[in-house]
Amino acid sequence: MVRTIVTLSRRKKNFVLLMVEVLCVPLAVVISELILSAEGASAVSLGQLIVHSAVLCLLAWPLALASGLYRTRLKEYGRSAMVTSGVQAVVLALASASLSHFHAVAPTAGFNVVLGLTLFALWVGSRLLMYEVLEQIYTRSSAVTRVLVYGAGRPGMALVAALKRRSDIVPVGFLDDNIVLRGMSLVGIPVYPLVDIEKLQAEQKIDRAILSMSEMSAEKEIAVTRRLARLGIEVQALPAFAQLLGDGDLIARLERKSARALIQRETVGRFCADELNAYRDESVIVTGAGGSIGIELCRQVLACRPRRLILFELSELALYAAENELSQRADGVEIIAVLGSVNDARLVEATLRRHQVSVVLHAAAYKHVPIVENNIRAGVVNNTLGTAEVGRLARACGVARFVLVSTDKAVRPANIMGASKRMAEQAVQDLAHRSDGTVYSIVRFGNVLGSSGSVVPRFMEQIQRGGPITLTDPDVRRYFMTIEEAAHLVLVAGSIARGGEVFVLDMGEQVRIEDLARRMIENAGYTLRDASNPKGDIEIVVTGLRPGEKLSEELMIAEDAEATAHPKIMRVHEAHLSQLELASALRALREAADAGDDAAIVAALHRWIPESRLPAPEPAPADARPSPRAEVAPVPIGTAKTRPTLAT
Repeated sequence: MVRTIVTLSRRKKNFVLLMVEVLCVPLAVVISELILSAEGASAVSLGQLIVHSAVLCLLAWPLALASGLYRTRLKEYGRSAMVTSGVQAVVLALASASLSHFHAVAPTAGFNVVLGLTLFALWVGSRLLMYEVLEQIYTRSSAVTRVLVYGAGRPGMALVAALKRRSDIVPVGFLDDNIVLRGMSLVGIPVYPLVDIEKLQAEQKIDRAILSMSEMSAEKEIAVTRRLARLGIEVQALPAFAQLLGDGDLIARLERKSARALIQRETVGRFCADELNAYRDESVIVTGAGGSIGIELCRQVLACRPRRLILFELSELALYAAENELSQRADGVEIIAVLGSVNDARLVEATLRRHQVSVVLHAAAYKHVPIVENNIRAGVVNNTLGTAEVGRLARACGVARFVLVSTDKAVRPANIMGASKRMAEQAVQDLAHRSDGTVYSIVRFGNVLGSSGSVVPRFMEQIQRGGPITLTDPDVRRYFMTIEEAAHLVLVAGSIARGGEVFVLDMGEQVRIEDLARRMIENAGYTLRDASNPKGDIEIVVTGLRPGEKLSEELMIAEDAEATAHPKIMRVHEAHLSQLELASALRALREAADAGDDAAIVAALHRWIPESRLPAPEPAPADARPSPRAEVAPVPIGTAKTRPTLAT
């Protein structure tokens, strides 16, 4: 019953208020007659009262429609509305007096005066009574969610505006530490300091708090969350709560807030575009430009004002989308879209020479571990041989800077994807050692929040389907960074590299994937279903480690990291294969790939990456012919649908 009342549409609420206003008229007639009868005046017949009341109701209906008071919300019924009600009462009292000339309803002249006063009292009283009842429902009933918004800035006010469009959610007030705002009222609700939260909770019975301060530090966010949680208040980040509201625009504007809450560390700030002079007025190419990292690289490169930006991408659809987006924000920068593979040496060389490329940001790679594990040849040809070829052509074409986007899975690799990227690093390190003109560098980072096929979008998809969340192992830990951080790290590396370095980001402690899953369930407004809470919403199911998956990753092989101009970015110099050894390794990989021999590819990777943790290759029978890897069924990744792309 309560939920039915609070979820009524605005139109239905208006109709209820209109009916109450009209029905107060016959009630006022009866009350007036009873008052006069008690004073000894002769009463009129019931039939006369009914006729008189019916006529006044017919007059009250258009009068109420004309005044529009029925459209006034209960909480907005103030002094001006009361004046309007008084005017209506006077009009109906005069109408009653006029009707008395046709049939004797009023036993005394004072009847119409009493009627007018009674009508006014009933209209005002009914409004105040309904408001009091609803206020008690909103403050006490579990059918209504009472919400505090932490942060009285623009994001918080945008959220309150969205909340006010709903009947089952009531914004009670803002929490803000700014002393200037204390005691003020913004968008119709008061601003409170955090120190008053205990008193506020006792009075208002707050159900939920939404954090909307974009500049809040991770430490402050955690401290506020714990304080509110101790009072029984559920705490959510703004994007997750906005998603429950169905406010897509609000989510799009504020999505970055949730990333910091998930990884629970301060995200790395950017150098301003003026400090990245290596790209200003230059011709820059981004391979894998249509992928998650590639497109963000392009966005940030544009801010550096290059002369020309070349988008190199294998997927026609991804290239179209990237060109369409970047052309709209180019602001005078020439955008060139090139459709092709990094293994097409003739196309790569022609592109580098024709457009006089001075900077190569190489982000094209197959990155999904289970897919590459079951498509070994394709992964190594693209990730290793493709990188070696693009790197060689960059030197031949006089490119000034070459940056390889790599992964933490390349450190002591336990899977084919990581091993293919480690060999790509070796190829770039060798080129850096032998190059006098081109400055080669490598950027290595962990998991990127929000990139295609990564764990966060997969968990979110599973949450939206109602679960379960599939987790390979409760002890799996990973480094995480945002897409913005990853792209910025690449640009910084390309700007400050001297040649041959590996750049890594100080990402703090690794995050347990199980903890990440729990936080995502809570941020989405659900509860975890487990042994201690069998009636929860979403459970976490452990499926077991996949082939080639490690419990934790590393960022560096060597431990001699040194500081750079960026306080959160470190430079590492690592040993690599000699020129002769690398030539032998690449030749072995190319011959095995040409022969379609996956076992030989694995054997070459195992031989030339001695620190790897790849399983030892099993020797194939002498009469066995290599079979196409495509016939092997791919390993499922939880319940998410994933396909290979050329984006890192």
